[in-house]
Amino acid sequence: MKKEFNVIIEKDEEGIYVASVPSLKGCHTQAKSLDELMKRIKEAIELCLEVEEETESKVDFVGVQRVAVDYVKAS
Repeated sequence: MKKEFNVIIEKDEEGIYVASVPSLKGCHTQAKSLDELMKRIKEAIELCLEVEEETESKVDFVGVQRVAVDYVKAS
């Protein structure tokens, strides 16, 4: 059976890619390249489904929005 999942991908300060799957609690991984990241997140999804298939939440992906805010850093 095939399932599709939304994956959030970010890049940290050190250039490492980080992927997470919002509908699977605790499902995330990281890698130095996008190709490696995609292999790893597929493995992570498979493992999460084996362990917690019954706890998958039904989250509808709406989109991603970048928001800018002004703030003053507390010293």
